[in-house]
Amino acid sequence: MPITPATATHHSSSGTADAILLELVDEDGVTIGTAEKLSAHQPPGRLHRAFSVFLFDERGRLLLQQRALGKYHSPGVWSNTCCGHPYPGEAPFAAAARRTFEELGVSPSLLAEAGTVRYNHPDPASGLVEQEYNHLFVGLVQAPPRPDPEEVAETALVSPAELMERHGRDTFSAWFMTVLDAARPAVRELTGPSAGW
Repeated sequence: MPITPATATHHSSSGTADAILLELVDEDGVTIGTAEKLSAHQPPGRLHRAFSVFLFDERGRLLLQQRALGKYHSPGVWSNTCCGHPYPGEAPFAAAARRTFEELGVSPSLLAEAGTVRYNHPDPASGLVEQEYNHLFVGLVQAPPRPDPEEVAETALVSPAELMERHGRDTFSAWFMTVLDAARPAVRELTGPSAGW
């Protein structure tokens, strides 16, 4: 496995793990600095770079993940295939591919850019704020997921009708519908009209 900022062990001189830094951006997505991950999510939130991935199988079903119960932010909620934050200086595309493999144990057989969306979503459970400039990606997955239990509690492949049923029954991330709606044109182009997205 290649050494990445996520797999390497980083310790400061005091022996503690280094803080994870996010890229702060302006309203146009231009990098203006960095901030520690948790502090960037404290109310009112600081606008930072993020990504969201939507992977589909050969039948046009969306791969969802339920976030692990041990996560400090939005634990146990359902969300899109993968989402996260590039490291400072890391291309969003590279971060999206990296985190999809780290969280779900799969590499997309196709991954394409699907635009950006900017939003501000407070998380009612934790009180943290998602103030994000989010890069969207859509793609195909052909291998079964092998989730990291520290990151993902469960996965599911759903049709649009099954998603709506789940969305009415289960708790989803605060940002899920915003990123899905923003990615829909690219999702429809990828999956074709018969998939129903």
